[in-house]
Order: sequence, then structure tokens, then C-alpha cells
Amino acid sequence: MPESPIADGIHAMVPREQMVEHARRLRDTYAMVPGIRLVRREFGFYCLERWKRDGMPQDVPLAELFDYDPPGFHPLGQLGWCEAAFVPSFETRVLEDRGAHEVVQDYAGRHVLYFKGRRDGFMPEYLEHPVRDQRTWEEDVKWRMDPTSSERYADLEERMAAARQAAGQGYMIQQNLIGGYMYLRSLMGPEGTLYAVHDMPEVVHDCMQTWFRLADTVIARHQEHVTLDELYLAEDICYNHGLLISPAMMREFLIPYYQQLIANIKARQIDRSRHLYVQIDTDGFAPPAIPVYRAIGMDAMSPFEVAAGCDVVQIARQYPDLVMFGGIDKRVMAQGPAAIDEYLQHVIPPMRARGGYIPTCDHGVPEEVSYENYLHYRKRCVELGG
Repeated sequence: MPESPIADGIHAMVPREQMVEHARRLRDTYAMVPGIRLVRREFGFYCLERWKRDGMPQDVPLAELFDYDPPGFHPLGQLGWCEAAFVPSFETRVLEDRGAHEVVQDYAGRHVLYFKGRRDGFMPEYLEHPVRDQRTWEEDVKWRMDPTSSERYADLEERMAAARQAAGQGYMIQQNLIGGYMYLRSLMGPEGTLYAVHDMPEVVHDCMQTWFRLADTVIARHQEHVTLDELYLAEDICYNHGLLISPAMMREFLIPYYQQLIANIKARQIDRSRHLYVQIDTDGFAPPAIPVYRAIGMDAMSPFEVAAGCDVVQIARQYPDLVMFGGIDKRVMAQGPAAIDEYLQHVIPPMRARGGYIPTCDHGVPEEVSYENYLHYRKRCVELGG
């Protein structure tokens, strides 16, 4: 009889008793075990400067202040997030002085209008994107996505050693990368992408073929060392009323590349029995996107922006097998304890009973949320979440 594969988290799953607790809890969340203690984490923060003014201690880690769990996953990265993984990136330089503002070429090749002396903490104005036609795509951008560039793999052995160690402790090995729509939008802008799929579809397909080759090659190198548990795509394909491009456009320009990438990943897995979870991250009103992404086997979605109309309790009833993260209304967090208590009572008990849910703010916590209100929110999350 053939020998059983080694249970090292790579060739076979680590036994539960050998997993670190926070990894075991995250795996149970993805498995949609009902009634378990909810994972404690946050999406992100835009409020830390205000909280310092509110008296937040500066010598205590956020995880300790707010009772967060350690991450139960290990991200592999190297494939971008909100922008493409250019090697080399564009030179960041000031193009124009406009008094109180300045126009800057950023590392993704976009021309961006910023406040002078301040480039973070607000939504800038994008004046121009790097891909405007076939010439700009080929001359300025495409060569920056060469999957054979040795620079991309300079620290591969060190990163993979860390990934192998994490796998041996039961961490979910996550390959995070920029999704196809987010990628096209970073190259052409949201309006430019829509014009491009009509006016120069061959360029859009070339862009996506390049995205696919880079992602497939880099992930293949990672898979020589570890088995992947999750493919996590940054997409931001929705706005306040739904999709920013049509389902037909998604099926022509995005879905085939996703399907091939996922098929290739599954075929290369060291542990062929491992389920590959697929997560989509999108802002805005997400429900119209769910049926389209189910075609690629989407298991999980985040962060369910409430101001755009997302109600995680309602969506959970419609899609009982969808793993869901987010869905806590940032506006309610700013309203005070009574509003927070009422809202969390609506969301957390039914979602905990269902399973497959992690409560977080529906985007980065804004500075309108006071430190005192957030402390109350976290206290109630912990109480209701077990």
C-alpha cells in the first residue's frame, strides 16, 4: 500500500491538535461551522490620528487594546493589490505645481492631483492613467509585468521558508492578488476601461493575458513549496448601485482568465485533496456581482458596504453557503453606544448561529468614529461573538 502523505500542512493537512488556535478558528469559519466563537479582527483604519487626540494609549498594540486575534492566515503577495505588480514601478515624481495642490506621477504611472504635502488619508483625483492606447500599453506598461524578471524572485527562498513554517502550524496559505477589473481600472481608469472594452477590445485582452501570465507564473513558483488554501482577489467592481461594468463584459474580459488561473492552480496543488477557497473583495452594492463570481467557484466575499445597500443578514439568507466578512455599518459606529448595541444585536447573533462570518467595519474605520465609541463596539462584538 502507498504511504500516507506527510501531514505537514503542505503534502497533507496538519492535524487539528497541532494547529495554532487562531488558524484552527479561521479554518472553522471558512468551513461555516455554526455557533463558534467569531474571529476578532478589523478591516482597517482611517481614524488613528483622531484616536490619538481622543486619548488612545500609544504604547499598547491595537490587538491588545481591541482584543483582536492573531491572523490565522499567511499571505504570499507579490502580485499587487489595488495596483498591478510592476517591476520596476514607475518613478514617483512631481509633474506640476498648482499652488495648494500638485500633480504627481505615482508608482502605478497615474497622474494624480494631491494636496501639497499630503498624499494619504483622502481620495485623490486621478487625472490620467498610463494605458490610453496600444502604444502606451506596450511601450510604458506591458514590459513591467515580465514574469521572468529575476527581481521578482530575489527573496523567494526566504519568503517560502516562512510560508512552509506557517503551513506546518495550520495557517491558511493565502495567495492575494489584484483582480482583473481592479487591474484594468488602475491601467485605464473606470471610464477608460469601459471605453476600451468597446473601442479596443484586443488591447484589453492583451492586458488580461499579461495579467494571467504573470499571476500564473508567480503562483506556480509559490506552489513548488506550499499548497494554497485561498485565492483572494482585490476587485472593487461595484459602486453604490451595483456593478461598474456589465455581467456580459465580465464574462468576456474577466471570467475566462479567472477560470483558467484557478484550474491551473488546482492542477498544481501538492495536496490535491485541499479545497481552494476563492474570495472576492469589492466595495459598493455587491449582490449583483455574486451570481457572476459563483461561476468561478467563489466561496467568500467581503466587506459588504452597508451605505451602498448591503445587509449581510439578508444576503446570508439568500446565499446560505457564502462565507462573509464585514458588513458592520461605519455610520452606526459613529452614532454612539445605543445605536451600536441595536445594530450589532441585529447582525451578530443570527450570523454567528449561521456560521461563516467575521464582523468587521464595512471598510476602514473612518475618523468620524470616536475612540470611545469604537471601544464600546469592540466590547459588544466580543460579548456577542463568544
